[in-house]
Amino acid sequence: MANVQISPSLMTMDLDKFKDQLEFLDQHVDSYHIDIMDGHFVPNITLSPWFIQEVRKVSQLPMSAHLMVTDAPFWVQQLIDIKCEFICMPAEVINGLAFRLIDQIHDAGLKAGVVLNPETPISVIEPYIALLDKVTIMTVDPGFAGQRFLETALQKIVALRAMREKTGYHYLIEMDGSSNRAHFKMIDEADSDIYIVGRSGLFGLDANINKAWSQMVTDYEETTGKKLNK
Repeated sequence: MANVQISPSLMTMDLDKFKDQLEFLDQHVDSYHIDIMDGHFVPNITLSPWFIQEVRKVSQLPMSAHLMVTDAPFWVQQLIDIKCEFICMPAEVINGLAFRLIDQIHDAGLKAGVVLNPETPISVIEPYIALLDKVTIMTVDPGFAGQRFLETALQKIVALRAMREKTGYHYLIEMDGSSNRAHFKMIDEADSDIYIVGRSGLFGLDANINKAWSQMVTDYEETTGKKLNK
């Protein structure tokens, strides 16, 4: 039985059914994934700390903010102010700021993560990886839903797990991008702790969230040969 954690990407949910979808998902998932894009680090603009506050009116599940921004300190402080449980920063922009930002997040009693884009090697975060609570591996180019799945990025998940087992580091390993029927088996073999599911893996499978969830579970179980414990 698979003990993977499922974290829906709320950027891809049906906002017309915001409350109904969250109330259903609350019974099945482990956390919610909130993409925050500033239109500079990536060309798109999506959710914001305000959206997290709106979700909190319906759900008390942990939320993980995925920052795709150039001014990390500005957004980190806003997320600290609303006590977002996980604050995950882009490794590509926090060189020279990483230790300060991680300490700032931890001092607030929250958890710090980093996100590696497909081209970014693990070596970039090795100076501070021991401090991290989560490492997110992008398996698509960031910024838009529906990008091409980059199978080679899964090698970083394998490497991170081996490093964690060798060193005793405590970070969770999360994959983000095209987590769906076509790729569940490959992702399962790489052994990520957390699957982020979006439009192709969940919300786009059916307009009814109950049916969409059932289809996602079927897709996972049929392709991996494992039962999803959700």
